[in-house]
Amino acid sequence: MDLFELDTTQRLSREEAAAKLHALADALSRHNSVELERDGRRVTVSVPDEVNLKVEVELGDENELEIELTW
Repeated sequence: MDLFELDTTQRLSREEAAAKLHALADALSRHNSVELERDGRRVTVSVPDEVNLKVEVELGDENELEIELTW
C-alpha cells in the first residue's frame, strides 16, 4: 500500500482550533471514520472501536500540546 501523509499547520484563534478539534471528536464518536480534505482531495480514514491515545506536552521557548491517535 502506498503511504499517504497529510501534514498541515494553520494559524488559528484558540476558539477556531477548539472548533476543529470538537468537529473531529464528534466525527470519531459518531462514526467509524473521519474525512480529511486538502487541495480538493478527500481522504476517509477508518478508525476502529479502540485506539491508543497519546498526549504530549512540551513547555519551553515554544509550547506544544500534541495529541496522537494510533491503532
